[in-house]
Amino acid sequence: MTGLAVLWLGIPAAVLISAVLTGFFRQYALRVKLLDHPNDRSAHEVAIPRGGGVAVVATFLASTFFLCQAGYVKPVIVTIFFACGGLVALVGYIDDHHSVPAGIRFAVHLIAAASFLFLVLESPNVLLFPLDIVFSLPIFVLAVIGLVWLLNLYNFMDGIDAIAGLETISVAGGAAFIIWLHNGNYGHIFLLLFLAAATLGFLIWNWPPAKIFMGDACSGFLGFCLGVLALITSATGAINLWSWLILLSFFVADATVTLVRRVLLGEKFYEAHRSHAYQILARRRQSHVKVSMLFFFLNMIWALPLAVLASYYPCWSVLIAAFALFFPVLGAIKVGAGTTNN
Repeated sequence: MTGLAVLWLGIPAAVLISAVLTGFFRQYALRVKLLDHPNDRSAHEVAIPRGGGVAVVATFLASTFFLCQAGYVKPVIVTIFFACGGLVALVGYIDDHHSVPAGIRFAVHLIAAASFLFLVLESPNVLLFPLDIVFSLPIFVLAVIGLVWLLNLYNFMDGIDAIAGLETISVAGGAAFIIWLHNGNYGHIFLLLFLAAATLGFLIWNWPPAKIFMGDACSGFLGFCLGVLALITSATGAINLWSWLILLSFFVADATVTLVRRVLLGEKFYEAHRSHAYQILARRRQSHVKVSMLFFFLNMIWALPLAVLASYYPCWSVLIAAFALFFPVLGAIKVGAGTTNN
């Protein structure tokens, strides 16, 4: 059996391992009473164990080591996910158990993002930014802000059953498909597929009605990993950053419209709320699965084809991304994202 065949077999193994570990963490959460109790901002009506997403973190980190041993991933990439991604997961894990002040969480996120960039830039064998982008301090700052925003965006959007898991699977799977279409790096393809596989194993337990929540340890980690992979994979030219933005367009639109409106209304944007478009839709439809599947379906029929198009016509990718974002932004506005009267 070839090394490539072993890697393909590793994907269903990652699903199984993640599912088993999630069951273990669910029993742990029940035993120590690590429960998410419903309140006036909750989307659930009974106490649900949380922190199950640690299984995703553990499975994906083990997968990066496995890919490195197989020769498909450079050691510095493994270091990045363990050290920087692990730092994001750790502060989220602590926050899941004992509330961590927002300022401390934000500082840790900045450190993780900046550390990732320094690690890659110091490695002569790993490209980070696309070849047509000249690295500079403003680019570095923008990359740090983008990573921190994306990992927090995932925290914001992880508010109903299955939505964050399905988003990860559709975005990571879509990016892997685009890289494959362009005969890109197999190491990058397998990193994305193993991230999707680890998430799928957790999703078995998180499917509505959820038996466990992923918690901040996992949601922030997923956002950070997707941001890291977006920067690394775009450097090869097989997929560009605009295609990544398109793949994430529905999450980006919902989170951004909600944040902007709350700021304009003078609300404390950093406090928990129920005014995201997906939360409003879940209340209107009285169903988590319908809304989560709606986002997944739209990712497949709208975002993915346009992301593929942007990858084949990079000179038009900015306009394609603007067109792709128009629909989800308009939808979020029409639903009432960021307002309190829904």
